[in-house]
Amino acid sequence: MPVRLQRSHFFTLSGKAFLVLLLPFFLAACVSPESWEAVRVLKDIDAGEAPSALKETTPTPTRREISYSVVQPENGRPGPLQTADLYHPNRADPDDLDGALVLVPGFTPSGKNDRRLVALARSFARTGFLVLVPDLLGSRETRVRLGDARRIADAMVHLSSRPEIEALNGEGTVPQVGVVAISYAVGLAVLATTEADAKDHTGFLVGLGGYYDTTEIVRFTTTGAYRVPGEQDWRSAEPLRPAKWYFLSGNIEALTDPDDRATLTAIADIRQRSGRAALLDGQGRDLVAQLGPEGRDLYSLMTNADPAQVAPLLAGLPEPLRRQLDALSLKNRELSHLTGRLILIHGREDPLVPFSESIALSDAVPETELFLIDGFSHINPRSVGVIGQLQLADAIQAILARRKTK
Repeated sequence: MPVRLQRSHFFTLSGKAFLVLLLPFFLAACVSPESWEAVRVLKDIDAGEAPSALKETTPTPTRREISYSVVQPENGRPGPLQTADLYHPNRADPDDLDGALVLVPGFTPSGKNDRRLVALARSFARTGFLVLVPDLLGSRETRVRLGDARRIADAMVHLSSRPEIEALNGEGTVPQVGVVAISYAVGLAVLATTEADAKDHTGFLVGLGGYYDTTEIVRFTTTGAYRVPGEQDWRSAEPLRPAKWYFLSGNIEALTDPDDRATLTAIADIRQRSGRAALLDGQGRDLVAQLGPEGRDLYSLMTNADPAQVAPLLAGLPEPLRRQLDALSLKNRELSHLTGRLILIHGREDPLVPFSESIALSDAVPETELFLIDGFSHINPRSVGVIGQLQLADAIQAILARRKTK
C-alpha cells in the first residue's frame, strides 16, 4: 500500500520558534538510529557547497565529464554520442560502491551544470552511489522533449554496463541502477524505464514533484484547479506564473503553420518575462491578432481560466499536438514493472505540479512509497518546517535503503 504522510495540526504558528530550538530533541525522539545518515544527507543537500557533517566524514567525490554511445534497440546500431557527468564516491577502494544512480535534471538553463544539481549529485555520491547526470537538451531549453526519454534510457543502459556496476551486482545477474528525476523529468524517466533495453536495468525510480496525467497538468497550469484522487470537488492553488508558457514553448513545434509557431514563440517569450506586458511585435502590432486557426486554438487553451473547458479545448487542438501530449502522459500506461520500485516525493505547496499527481501515480503502481511533504516545494525547498524536515528525512532514508548491502 502507498505510504501517505498526512498534515499534522498539532503544531501552531505561535510555537514555531520554540520548535526550532527543540529540533535536535524532536529528531532524537522521532528519527531512528538508522535514519541519522538520512538526516546528515538532508542537511548536506540543504548546505549546498557549504560545510556539513557529511562532508566532514566522507571523501570529496570526483566529477568528470564522459561521452558514450548506446546501441539502439530498434535497429541495432550505435546511437548518437552523448555527454554526462560521472560522480564517484572517491573512497580508498575505487571499487567500493553501494549502488548506481542516474540523476535526471529538471528545468534549468544550466542543465547538468546547475550548481544545485551538482551539489545534489555530490551528496548522493558521498553515500556510496556512482552517479551519472546526463546532459538533456530539454532541461536546458526548459521544454519537455519526448526524445529525452530515450536519452535517459541510454544513460541507464550505459551506467549499468560499466564494469564496476556489473561487478557490484555479481555474476549471473542483470545489473540494475536507480533513477532520480525532478519535476517534469519524472514523466520522462518513467517512460525511459519502459524502453525494452532499460526496463530490466531499473532497480528503483525516485520522482520528486512529478506528473501523471498531462491533461491535469494543463488544467493546473492554466486554471490553478486540481482534484485529489477520491475527491469530487476541485481544489485551487496559485500555479507558477511562467509554467503554462513553458508548456506552450515545449509544444509549439507540433503546429504545422510556421507563422503560428513564430508568433506563439514571441508570445511565450514575452509572457515568461512578464505577465502584464503588451503582446506586440517589433512594429507594435498585436501578436494575438496575427495567429491562424491552429495558433488561436492553442492560445485559447493557454488563456482559459475555466477547469471544465480544458478537455474540450484540448480536443480541439491539432492532431499532432494531441498525439504528443498523449505520448507524454503516464495515465493508462502499463507500469507494472515499477511495482515496489517507485518512491515519490512531493511538496504540498508545489506551484508547478500539484501533489495530487504523485498520489495518482502511486495509485497506478502497487507498493509505491509516497511521501507528501508539508510546506515543501521543489521550486523553493527552504520553507520546510520541522515536520516537513522529518518527512524529508524519511524520504531520503527510503532512497538510501535501496543501496546494495555487502
